[in-house]
Amino acid sequence: MSSSRQKTAVFSVAGALGFGCALAAAVGTGLPLWVDAAVLCRTGAELVNASGPELDMFLGAVNYGLFTGSRVRHCGLGGRPTRFYFFPDLVAQIPVGLHVSVLLFCSSVVLFSALASGFFFYNAFGRPYLPLHGPTGLYLWTTAAGLCSFLVLVLFACEVKVARLSELISNFNEGSFVFVTHGERYERSYWLFLLVFFVQAANVLLIRLSGVHFPFHRKEPTDAETGAADLMY
Repeated sequence: MSSSRQKTAVFSVAGALGFGCALAAAVGTGLPLWVDAAVLCRTGAELVNASGPELDMFLGAVNYGLFTGSRVRHCGLGGRPTRFYFFPDLVAQIPVGLHVSVLLFCSSVVLFSALASGFFFYNAFGRPYLPLHGPTGLYLWTTAAGLCSFLVLVLFACEVKVARLSELISNFNEGSFVFVTHGERYERSYWLFLLVFFVQAANVLLIRLSGVHFPFHRKEPTDAETGAADLMY
């Protein structure tokens, strides 16, 4: 396989992967499948001194994404299922700045992944003539998408663990009982962004394997260039 055909094939594969990343990030952002948590009605459990298997009567569940979710609260008298929306219901309850930052970086992942995918196909079948259309642009948009997906993971984990998002949601509009997190796990939408991060890292390697040097790579002077410089003196 010739060098040009190999580069076309590599860029085509990377473009398809970049488009898949954009699609996965868009779907993951909209789905309410980010966290699945178990919440304990501490007030009810303390009233009857519940322990061991008895705690199951006071365990509820919270499932949510970035826009909406559902919760079932148990306080020994059966479940109370409700549905909620982050905007505008929980604006006064959650760390809005952190949550909006997660949404902005999710949108950035979609945008940069789509740009990277477009430029991969453009470099595979077109004739790039500007730095941001050519190799530098491939590294730029791919790295930006990977970095934004990493920031989504870190910021959302901070919101869940440090700000105790599950407890804030469980105690929303609840005056009589206090709920605490009994256990939580990240769901498929969260792991989709981890997958996007690894795919973008793989795309950076594909660019390099195609023969394109990293940006700011210092080209070694050739003998012809050195000889021409010597003739000037």
